[in-house]
Amino acid sequence: METNHFMPWEDRPEGSKEIIWRYSNNPVIPRNLLPASNSIFNSAVVRYKGAYAGVFRCDDTNRRMRLHVGFSANGIDWEIRPKPLQFVCEDKEIGRWVYGYDPRVCLIEDRYYVTWCNGYHGPTIGMAWTTDFETFHQLENAYLPFNRNGVLFPRKINGRYAMLSRPSDNGHTPFGDIFYSESPDMEFWGRHRHVMSPAAFEDSAWQCTKIGAGPIPIETAEGWLLIYHGVLHSCNGFVYSFGSALLDLEQPWKVKFRSGPYLLSPQTHYECVGDVPNVCFPCASLHDEQTGRIAIYYGCADTVTGLAFGYIPEIIRFTKETSI
Repeated sequence: METNHFMPWEDRPEGSKEIIWRYSNNPVIPRNLLPASNSIFNSAVVRYKGAYAGVFRCDDTNRRMRLHVGFSANGIDWEIRPKPLQFVCEDKEIGRWVYGYDPRVCLIEDRYYVTWCNGYHGPTIGMAWTTDFETFHQLENAYLPFNRNGVLFPRKINGRYAMLSRPSDNGHTPFGDIFYSESPDMEFWGRHRHVMSPAAFEDSAWQCTKIGAGPIPIETAEGWLLIYHGVLHSCNGFVYSFGSALLDLEQPWKVKFRSGPYLLSPQTHYECVGDVPNVCFPCASLHDEQTGRIAIYYGCADTVTGLAFGYIPEIIRFTKETSI
C-alpha cells in the first residue's frame, strides 16, 4: 500500500486487466471498529487539512442507523468517534432525529456539505454543512419523501447549486431513476430534470431494476464522471454493482456515455456475505488530477467498507467504448 499526500493507492495486480481493482487488504473498515457497531458501510470520505475526514454510516447493535464522524492520516486506518453525529438545527421539527444513512460529503467553496437519507415521514435527503467536522449545521431537507442517494456537484452549475437524487418509495423500491435538481440557496430545490433510467434487461442486466448516484461527480474534459450503482433483481434478491457514466458539463442531465458492463460487482466473500448479501455500493472517492488515480470507497454486503482503485482516463475510455 502506497500512501502519500495525495491519496491511498495500490498498483494494479500483475497480469490483471481489470479497469477497477480491489485493495488487497479489504475490507478497509471492519464491521466492529466501534464497541457498539453492528456494521460500518456506505460512507463518505474527503480530504481534510492534509489528511482525511469522513461521515460514516454505523448501524449499532440495536440496528439503528446512525452517522458518525471519523478521521484518518492515510485514508486506510480510521478512527471513528463512538458518539453519533449530532446536528445543530434551529428548527426542532426538521432537527428531530429519526434515522440517517448512506451519507455523501462534498466540498463546495469553503464548506463541506453533507447529504444523507434522512427520516422525515419517510426517507428524504437531509442537508447540513460544516467547516471543521466538529459542528454540523443542519439545513432544510431538500425534497419531499420519498428520496434517496442525494449527491451534490462540487461546484455551481449555471450559477446554482446542483444535486442528483433518486426518487423512490417508502420501502426497498424495485424501481428508480436518477434525477437532477438545482438550487439558488441550498434550501429551495427545483428545475428538476430526468438524467437516466435503469437499462433494459437485454442491454445491461446488472442495472435493469434501479440505479442511483454514488460518489461526488468528478469534473473532466470529457464531462462529469459519475460512478453509480445499479441493481439486478435476481431470483435470489437484489444484486448491487457499480458502473460509470459521463454527463454533459453544463447540462448534467444529458448523458453522453454510460457503461454497459459493470466496473465492480459482488464477487468476494465480504461482498457476497453479510447483513445484505451481494452488495457493492459506492459512496465516496478520492482522486488525483496529476496521476489520474481514483480510490473508491464502497459498502460491501451492507456490513463493511471496501476500497478499490483505478485510473480516471481508463474509466472514461471504458465508459465510451462500452456505452449503451
